[in-house]
Amino acid sequence: MHLIHPNVLKIGLPVLAVIIILMHVLKLKIKYKGGIKAANTYFVRNLDTYKTRRKLYTILSIVMEVCIVATAAASLVLVSRPAKKETVSNGTKKRDIFLCMDVSYSLYELNYELVESLEGVVDGLDGDRFGICIYNTSSVLYVPMTDDYDFVKGKLEEIKEYFVLQKKYMDTYYDPNTGYVKYDYDNYDEFQALQEQLDYYDAGTLVKNYQKGSSLIGEGLASCMYSFPRLDEEDRTRIIIMSTDNSQEELSKPLVELDEAAQLCKKNDIKIFGIFPNQENWSWMNTTDYHEDEQALSAAVQSTGGKYYKQSESLSVQDIVRDIEREEALEVEEVTITKVNDQPQKAVVVLMIVVCLMLVTGLVIKL
Repeated sequence: MHLIHPNVLKIGLPVLAVIIILMHVLKLKIKYKGGIKAANTYFVRNLDTYKTRRKLYTILSIVMEVCIVATAAASLVLVSRPAKKETVSNGTKKRDIFLCMDVSYSLYELNYELVESLEGVVDGLDGDRFGICIYNTSSVLYVPMTDDYDFVKGKLEEIKEYFVLQKKYMDTYYDPNTGYVKYDYDNYDEFQALQEQLDYYDAGTLVKNYQKGSSLIGEGLASCMYSFPRLDEEDRTRIIIMSTDNSQEELSKPLVELDEAAQLCKKNDIKIFGIFPNQENWSWMNTTDYHEDEQALSAAVQSTGGKYYKQSESLSVQDIVRDIEREEALEVEEVTITKVNDQPQKAVVVLMIVVCLMLVTGLVIKL
């Protein structure tokens, strides 16, 4: 333990000692300087009651004086701020991992299954930083890179509800034959409430949707890549877990295509672990070819040195975790932090005790 302001004690204690000495010296020099004298006090001073009261008064006076000195000393200690220095060495985390999800409504089943599994993955990747990006037409940094795993798991639970809402919307209100929403005017309030909940999540991922289209895979991947902190400054093991059906429905030419985004990832030493839906979960909304989309995603993923996965009953998220853990973590500088924590507890306890004792002593003296 040390003092943040040690000069307070170095100066304060000698001053306090000088004041105490002066008070006692002045007390000895005080003499009777006039007034009415009482006669025959000798008889009073010899009374047993007087002697008892005199002793009690002397003891209480000493106690009061000690309490005053202790109060002043404890106050000086508090002003000087007793504290404890603690040096904590935090090695920067081994890997940076982003979950990058295409949240178009054609993928709610795959995304729900993935998020539910990834809640356990976050625990399995102890020691790594984790982040989440979601995209459709535009991208949202849903969870910035962090090692706060409780926060990440909370956000995974939250976004899982989003996919439940998507499923409810598609199953209840969307007509696969016409491709339009079926309005149920008898339950319009319920529909409106569901739409408002979805709008909360959709707001950031559907910017200019009517101009640019949906599921802009390349732009979503590139945005996720540039969400890694200090991308150009630190050498770290960086990984993207990407879920998509690679069914791009663009209305205008995207800024970045999938193969271009994959090349950017490769250039920055970022590996992609891509997850593609099985054919049973291929949405009727998609207008592209299943096998062509699968091959294009597989080629893009593997070009980065990553690994391609296909949704199936045999696909284990633990297998993905093991594959990620096989990626060697780069050595990075250790971060040493010196924490200074105030430690006023002892001085506060002493101060409270002596103040209470002073109050009790004062009351007894008055009796």
